[in-house]
Amino acid sequence: MPNVKPKSSSSVDRIYHQLREMAMNYKFRPGEPLNETELAASLGVSRTPLREVLNRLVAEGLLEFIPRRGFSGRPLEQKMIFDLYEMRSGLEMISARLATERATDAEVEDLIAWWEKVALNFDSSTPAECAQADEDFHQRLASLSRNTEILHTLDNLNARVHFLRLISLEQESFRHSTCEEHHRILAAIKQRDANAAANLMYAHVKLRQAQLVEVIKEAVARLYME
Repeated sequence: MPNVKPKSSSSVDRIYHQLREMAMNYKFRPGEPLNETELAASLGVSRTPLREVLNRLVAEGLLEFIPRRGFSGRPLEQKMIFDLYEMRSGLEMISARLATERATDAEVEDLIAWWEKVALNFDSSTPAECAQADEDFHQRLASLSRNTEILHTLDNLNARVHFLRLISLEQESFRHSTCEEHHRILAAIKQRDANAAANLMYAHVKLRQAQLVEVIKEAVARLYME
């Protein structure tokens, strides 16, 4: 029986993380077909592990697959983005409530100390650094909910809105309001006021949703200017 060389999981993971970041940042333009042969060659892999990764990204909503046409960049449509933020507002509201009820005092203090340190340089950080810090804040808070489904779902939502978050945080006013709103949410959690924490988080996400129209316009313009 011939020896079959097992597929390297580290190779698949490397491709996955590389392509996931590209898809998060719309390096594959909406509706743009992916040339699997060229992509495999540029990554130095065969098409088998590449297809495995592409199918995984389709399942995560970061790429699109159309029968007989193949893989392509995911759409950037206002309705889809609004739906994601609507889902996120409800999920983050529950996350904040559960974190307030379930986190230990030490965990809350650690989160506050971390955010206070981040906030010192938030206004002067690059948009990419701000976007990462903002995502980390919401993921860290979600981890205190002790609900793995919330954490995993939020990770996917964050990936799908990453590009828009990056663009919005280029604006100084967005950075300042984000920082202040995070402080208020943390203060409510520290006071163990679950209703206040949930309502503040809901308002925080809904405010971002209200600002989306202009952000989406800028995102679309930027994609086709490159």
